[in-house]
Amino acid sequence: MGHRDFNEIHHRVEVQIPPTKPFSHTLKSSLKETFFPDDPFKQFKNQSLSRKFLLGFQYFVPILEWAPRYTFEFFKADFIAGITIASLAVPQGISYAGLASLPPVIGLYSSFVPPLIYAMLGSSRDLAVGTVAVPSLLITSMVGKEINPYENTKLYVQLVLTATFFAGVFQASLGLLRLGFIVDFLSHATIVGFMGGAATVVCLQQLKGILGLVHFTHAADLVSVMKSIFGQIHMWRWESGVVGCCFLFFLLITRYFSKRKPVFFWINALAPLTSVILGSVLVYFTHAEKHGIEIIGHLKKGLNPPSVSELASTFGSTHLMMAIKTGIITGVIALAEGIAVGRSFSVFKSYHIDGNKEMIAIGMMNIAGSCTSCYLTTGPFSRTAVNFNAGCKTAVSNIVMATAVMITLLFLTPLFFYTPLVVLSAIIMAAMISVVDYEGAIHLWAVDKFDFVVCISAFIGVVFSSVETGLVIAVVISLLRILLFVARPKTSVMGGLPNSKTYRSIEQYPKANSVPGVLILHINAPVYFANAGYLRERISRWIDEEEDKLKSSAKNDLEYVILDMSSVGSIDTSGISMLEEVKKNVERRCIKLVLANPGGEVMKKLDKSKFIDTIGHEWIYLTVGEAVNACTFMLQTCTPKTKTLEPDHAADDKV
Repeated sequence: MGHRDFNEIHHRVEVQIPPTKPFSHTLKSSLKETFFPDDPFKQFKNQSLSRKFLLGFQYFVPILEWAPRYTFEFFKADFIAGITIASLAVPQGISYAGLASLPPVIGLYSSFVPPLIYAMLGSSRDLAVGTVAVPSLLITSMVGKEINPYENTKLYVQLVLTATFFAGVFQASLGLLRLGFIVDFLSHATIVGFMGGAATVVCLQQLKGILGLVHFTHAADLVSVMKSIFGQIHMWRWESGVVGCCFLFFLLITRYFSKRKPVFFWINALAPLTSVILGSVLVYFTHAEKHGIEIIGHLKKGLNPPSVSELASTFGSTHLMMAIKTGIITGVIALAEGIAVGRSFSVFKSYHIDGNKEMIAIGMMNIAGSCTSCYLTTGPFSRTAVNFNAGCKTAVSNIVMATAVMITLLFLTPLFFYTPLVVLSAIIMAAMISVVDYEGAIHLWAVDKFDFVVCISAFIGVVFSSVETGLVIAVVISLLRILLFVARPKTSVMGGLPNSKTYRSIEQYPKANSVPGVLILHINAPVYFANAGYLRERISRWIDEEEDKLKSSAKNDLEYVILDMSSVGSIDTSGISMLEEVKKNVERRCIKLVLANPGGEVMKKLDKSKFIDTIGHEWIYLTVGEAVNACTFMLQTCTPKTKTLEPDHAADDKV
């Protein structure tokens, strides 16, 4: 008796080999899944040429798709939301421009043009566009290393605008080439640690404004900041410290109250503008600027001046490569934050965010912004949360906000003359404190210790070295983890669950029973050149351990090794060579190699390499259960070790 008898008795279903497709078809399919997994062109099928043109235009300019359905009810909601976020955008824009060591008015410019561009091109209904703290810190730490922003302000501003231009080009290129998956290399753990570290450094740097210091380090690491703070104790101004602490306390209290009572979200949203107004009134009536309280001073009135000539003047500069590097790094961070924020809020309203559209929209608004005296913008969480809670319906809220900022630029900038810098520092500190996600770090520790290591590495790298170093450390550790997973895939011994035909890992299910004379191994990864050698050695060790265990217990010899390949999505020539070596190794020990549930791609490769002919069609099974049944059937009907003799191949159908 042999496999023919087993097949006839159990009506075995053979494992099939998928039909071979031309290489061009396979390549096209792979490229499509890589770059077009969402199939954006499905709407173009069976459409007239004019209709295809209209749909294509709507795809790249989404406002043309939803604008015809826009209603007055939507506008009322968007108007309220837009005015609300404008009250936050004005003080934040001025504050973050100062964080980037730029003239305050550039922060207002950056809240005018980019939101208008995003409203036309963006796919998020809730994202509120504006400047953000971490890219602002990155800009001043990278560009400020080469150009002093206070001694050579004009060149510094030109380089920042150039960095913004290249950030936009990079972002839009990723979207057009559909390379959005690159941003996915910034894992959740990386972002938590990186943002927490950057927020910590930002808060520490704001002690300059809180303490009324004039000279301060441009470095972004903890040691440099602490040296700069405590090296100037004699320069601390108690007046500035008192005002700063009072306004910081006010901002934190309003945030706490709004979190406890979400219906009063507007209190927290209006708190920054209220602080600016109260601070300006305080300085005006007390003449505090004469007692150590620095003020903004004159803000240029008028809309964004064009800056194309400034961009052109830096293209031949020796600092161009530094600007490009700054643009790429800050562009990635801005993309990661903007897309993550947009997707987070889209879940609440059950609509889809197109990541590639978002990249194009964010990139184009930064390109347009760099040509109109704006620096890097994206979708900050704080502003988007206010927009969402204010009840926005569409991206028109960004247009309303931009209109309010435009009115501010045209008529209201003189009112900010007496705004104290210490209030702006308090606004930034209050915003950044909420960015330090210590609860997220605790959750990482509880769920995945390796993710926690990535998070802490990013945090420590940012805090003790620089923002760029922390980001690089976190990304490198994340990539090493991926490589480690590929190079050292998980393998496990499987057993049968009691009163079931299911086979699972004995490590996960200790009550699972091993099959006498049969070793079942599960390979939990694709088999490539990077892990083929390790898998060969690991399988050999599993066999050695199983044989030693059987000898010590005086049980039956090991007769069969079943490889469960259900998780092996693909295999290369090195992996096939590994299987051939494993087969030779086990046959020298008078053990038979059996395969269970190989996938379609794996079967095609095994067939083309003639490995199926080598191992025998009858030794490949659809499930682990069938393979175990066949092996136990052979053990019961054959004398020990006779399974190494070749069975009756002619009686079996080909796979």
